[in-house]
Amino acid sequence: MISAADACDADPTSGQVAVVTGAGTGIGAEAALALAGAGWRVVLAGRRLEPLAEVVSSHPTQLTAVPTDVTDEDSVRALFATAVELHGRVDLLFNNAGLGSFARDLDEVTLAEWQAVVDVNLTGVFLCSREAFAVMRRQQPAGGRIINNGSISAMTPRPRSAPYTATKHAVAGLTKATALDGRPYGIACGQIDIGNAATPMTQAMAEGILQADGSLRAEPRMDVADVARAVAYMASLPLEANVASMTVMATRMPFVGRG
Repeated sequence: MISAADACDADPTSGQVAVVTGAGTGIGAEAALALAGAGWRVVLAGRRLEPLAEVVSSHPTQLTAVPTDVTDEDSVRALFATAVELHGRVDLLFNNAGLGSFARDLDEVTLAEWQAVVDVNLTGVFLCSREAFAVMRRQQPAGGRIINNGSISAMTPRPRSAPYTATKHAVAGLTKATALDGRPYGIACGQIDIGNAATPMTQAMAEGILQADGSLRAEPRMDVADVARAVAYMASLPLEANVASMTVMATRMPFVGRG
């Protein structure tokens, strides 16, 4: 674990504390940096220490890296225990860790491929949400916010993407259930559905990606920093207000009316 400078001496009652999963690269890294820039103390979770450490180096007094496997129950428990040990509470969880699926027709998807996507995209979100919920309802003052990274695939699938699409639809249901169950404890939960953020994972979209009509077409992408700004906005609201669902997407991508 790489601790933020002076973490042990920090006042645990000052500032707000966020946990961001999948924080070593892409949307997670940018969101962590945006939150740190807004004054949050952020615990970064991800499988690999090296990319987490690189992000931490840019804001060493605000960021802490905790290598975490979101599919492992004990690892997730340790993540939140560390966040509470360092900072005294958790005010925000951004469930960002995710895994894409191979482009295959449904009858070509293996059980192992299906399970791998479900483990990260759905079970991982559940495990992290469960631990955050447990901390948030019992801390003083109680409450907090959970933001789930869905996808526009939670509404409209791409061709040959059954495992990914199914998990993102499931995340939308988990978001609504968490929002409902969190009401008595001051826990808000919302979902951000993202379309074509410019990260290494979406490079293929810029080069040409399968469309519903069977054609290959390059798709516009947007700056990932704009996604981070949207996450930071959702996080900035008082707990009396909640963005239940937000879609942020490249303006000219073929989503509205896709296919």
